[in-house]
Formats: sequence, C-alpha cells, structure tokens
Amino acid sequence: MALAHRPVVQLGGMLFSLLGWVLSCLTTYLPQWKNLNLELNELEIWTMGLWQACVVQEEGGMQCKDFDSFLALPPELRISRVLMFFSNGSGLLGLLLSGFGLDCLKFGERQQEQKKRLLLFGGMLFWISGITAIIPVSWVAHSTVQEFWDENIPDIVPRWDFGEALFVGWLAGFCLILGGSLLNCTICSTKVHLSSVRYAAAEQQDRCQRLETETRP
Repeated sequence: MALAHRPVVQLGGMLFSLLGWVLSCLTTYLPQWKNLNLELNELEIWTMGLWQACVVQEEGGMQCKDFDSFLALPPELRISRVLMFFSNGSGLLGLLLSGFGLDCLKFGERQQEQKKRLLLFGGMLFWISGITAIIPVSWVAHSTVQEFWDENIPDIVPRWDFGEALFVGWLAGFCLILGGSLLNCTICSTKVHLSSVRYAAAEQQDRCQRLETETRP
C-alpha cells in the first residue's frame, strides 16, 4: 500500500520526537519535581528535583542547594536520575538514526532497505526513550501520593505535592512514543516514485495510440 503523504508523516514523527527529547532533557534538570507549600509561611515554596532543592521566596527570589550525596537520596530519585539519562541518550541516538532514514534525505536513495532499518531502529529508540521518561515521573508521582495520604503522618505536617516537572515529563514521554509510532507506520508503506508514475502514464498513452492506429480504416 502506497502512502502519498509519507514524507509529511515522517517529518511529523521527527518533530514530535524532537519535542519530546527536548522536554525530556528539560525534565531532567528542572528542580520542580516536588512542591511543598508551608501553610505557616505562605511566602515560601520549597521545591525538590533530581539534583537540588530550592526555596522560592516572594522577596528574595529562588535559592537552590545541590544534594551533597547521591546515596543519601530516596530510591525513587536515585533511579530516576539513571532512567532520565538513559531516556535522553536513547532519544538522541534515535534522532540521529531516524534522520539518516528519512525519504527527504537524498543520501542513500538506492539503499531503501537500509533506510527502513534506520527508521525502524530510530522509532524503537523513541519508544524506549518515551517509556523510560514516563517511568521515573510516574514513580515519583506515586510515592508523592502515598506520602500525601499517609495516615501515620500528623495533619499539621506539610505534605509534598506534584511539581511542574512531572507534567513536563509525561508530555515528553507521550511525544516520544507518538513520534516513534509515526515513523514506524511509514515503514509498512511503499514509497511512490514520480519516475515510475510517469513511466506508467507514458506506457498507457502509447497503448492508446496503438489501438487508435489499429482501429483506423
């Protein structure tokens, strides 16, 4: 089955994947994975990310402090660092492989099978990158919900809430999976070459002219 808009679908897949990769990198370094709003002092908002904890003050701006030890972090934050690095790396590799497999790239036009393999590997890497971006943000969100509704913690103790970085991470994973799916969908289609279409039209026109000459008295 031929896909007339195959280059457009490939371009859309690359744009979604690129957007997802940029958002994944942004999620890795944002300090707003968790937010803590102190009811006793509403002028301060504490945030926690994978690398540092910050306090946002209405008058003094934002002040951050890096974590001193990797081993002292909670398990979800330690593993989230590793998974987000893996997501960023696989997404970057997927962009490189998929870029060489696009139809609009004139390089390697005669090696269509190799270009299909590059698109396939690139799409799979985007899937892996998207999944490994969704897992850590979902894990941190799950642990935040458990801590928020923990009955053993007194009600007067402030609770951590979802940070903006979690929503950016979910969007990044969705864009990466969607981009990889669009690229892999184009592999199942056959590329329509204009030269073959023109050749078929010219051959059909010759047949019509032969029939006209043979039917003339």
